[in-house]
Amino acid sequence: MRKPAQFAAAALLYAVSIIPVFAESLKPTIVLVHGAFADSTSWNQVVSRLEKDGYPVVAVANPLRGVQSDGDYVARVLGELKTRVVLVGHSYGGSVISVAAADAKNVQALVFVAAFAPEPGESAAALSAKFAGSTLAPTLAQPIDLQNGTKDLYIDQDKFPDQFAADVPLAVAKLMAVAQRPITDAALAEQAEKAAWKVIPSWFIYGDADKNIPPRTLQWMADRANSRHTVAIKGASHSVMISHPGQVAKLIEVAATPM
Repeated sequence: MRKPAQFAAAALLYAVSIIPVFAESLKPTIVLVHGAFADSTSWNQVVSRLEKDGYPVVAVANPLRGVQSDGDYVARVLGELKTRVVLVGHSYGGSVISVAAADAKNVQALVFVAAFAPEPGESAAALSAKFAGSTLAPTLAQPIDLQNGTKDLYIDQDKFPDQFAADVPLAVAKLMAVAQRPITDAALAEQAEKAAWKVIPSWFIYGDADKNIPPRTLQWMADRANSRHTVAIKGASHSVMISHPGQVAKLIEVAATPM
């Protein structure tokens, strides 16, 4: 029969053994939302770093059909999670997370990765044109007409590497060009109805060589949102999460740390 001291020692050993597991369970889920002309695999290198550090991760397949409908879809994903969430959006995905998080109860932070953070009444297209610098329009391929009168937009495959991913290895950028997912012209022109960044703490990271969204616009949106911390990576393209995954993952983890 064990003595009381032995029971106490065993209990302490058990308690110590479960602390790491319990601590890990306290980490929020990181939900990643890709933008136009991309897919969920654009987050792969960020995901591997976050998971290595013990964060549960969900990379959502953004429909790219419309700001409100895409936001509603992401909101449903959030509703299924029984944990705190750090919601991350790239490019057009920023517009989507601003809508999705507006009524969510479990989102503790937003991270905008080369992303739009629109006010209600603003669209991605309008924000892109707010300051000079975007060269996206001339690189778009012939649009595909859809039955509802909208059009699917792609970047011309030959122009994709320089436009979207100039600091990504060329072989990788060419694969991205082939696998890109289209966005509707209506989605880029749709005005946001909600802006979660007005009430949820936000962080921003972008490249100062972005050709899709002018860096001046990205900094302006970060300032307007009272960004807790903004990182501008010198020479980085619009695909900053691919070319600089370590810095993107690091900022996400900062946003995930309780304040």
